[in-house]
Amino acid sequence: MIIKNGQVLLFEEGGFVKRDILVKKGKIVKIAESIAEAEAGEDGGEVIDAGGKFITPGMIDAHSHICISEEGMGAIADDCNDYSEAVMPYLETIDGINPFDLAVDTAVRAGVTCACVCPGSDSVVGGICSAIQLKGNVAEDMVLQRKAAVKCSFGENPKRAGYGFKTRMGNAYLLRKCIEDAIDYKHRKEEAEKAGSYFRTDIGMENMLLLLDKKIPLHAHVHRADDVCTAIRIAKEYDLKLVIVHCTDGISIVDYLAKHDYPVILGPTMYPRSKLESMSRSFETAGVLNKAGIKICITADHDVTPIYYLSVYAAQSVRAGLDELEGLKAVTKNPAEVLGIDDRKGELAAGRDADIVIWSKHPFDYDTKVEKVYMEGRDMTV
Repeated sequence: MIIKNGQVLLFEEGGFVKRDILVKKGKIVKIAESIAEAEAGEDGGEVIDAGGKFITPGMIDAHSHICISEEGMGAIADDCNDYSEAVMPYLETIDGINPFDLAVDTAVRAGVTCACVCPGSDSVVGGICSAIQLKGNVAEDMVLQRKAAVKCSFGENPKRAGYGFKTRMGNAYLLRKCIEDAIDYKHRKEEAEKAGSYFRTDIGMENMLLLLDKKIPLHAHVHRADDVCTAIRIAKEYDLKLVIVHCTDGISIVDYLAKHDYPVILGPTMYPRSKLESMSRSFETAGVLNKAGIKICITADHDVTPIYYLSVYAAQSVRAGLDELEGLKAVTKNPAEVLGIDDRKGELAAGRDADIVIWSKHPFDYDTKVEKVYMEGRDMTV
């Protein structure tokens, strides 16, 4: 397949430039000012004239509950939160993913091709997040990173859930205790291996070892400024990789955030102020944090707000002061990097998966339409 004459989003070029794209076997092979049709191969290939159209990578939501909190299905299909315990590092979202969630097809047709599916926020430690592409009938076939992060939560959600501790102090203690348990587990496992003796595997602690060894980050649900600071405090205490999720009060502590190299996943923003800690939610936050040098992603937090309006949330952030190119990065390149899938997703470049969206106009225009979506070169809009 060759897509010709489109305005292609190339970050290294500073935005949209007229280019052709050559795709073979699901991968982008070449992007150039002109590609001859003969380069499609001896048997020829589909040639798409995208003159006047805008072309972006598939959008990525770095924090979602799609496929695990199924749209329109009610409580019976909501596997987002498990209320068995406060600390459950042994749970994995892959075991709750339903590829046939009605939201998937709608999301893809809106240009969203990947998401990080996370446990809900009512547990102090909710389990393991999985990065998936929104294509496939079997969860394993969708997975890009089965163990992408450990999900934890601070603030109102775990307080309301009430697992014995009903304060921020108590919830912070539970997280620290889980980390300390993992440190102890790691020591005992190493000693058993040295001695050649039997050691019983603990699924949850094995997941926590990935966190301790900095192979995956801690995704921390935090809205209020003090909760953000507590998450940073604990991450620094244990030298953990951290991703700050929501960061509703980010503007009030932007100078503090700028001192640390932790990416921020902002949102959801286009929803009523449903609880006290979301009172400060604003589309202006993205621009303020970005100008301070903080890497940002924009999330729908589906199904809090619909994932298929992800481009609208990014556009609203641009309208409120975020640089346009940074707004495009916040739903493509940046989430791919945060999720560790940037070797395949997030940019239009040779060697990347052919996840390509063709828009009728600029993605942030109010009347733009998604005309075609390709995932690994396959047309998903037919």
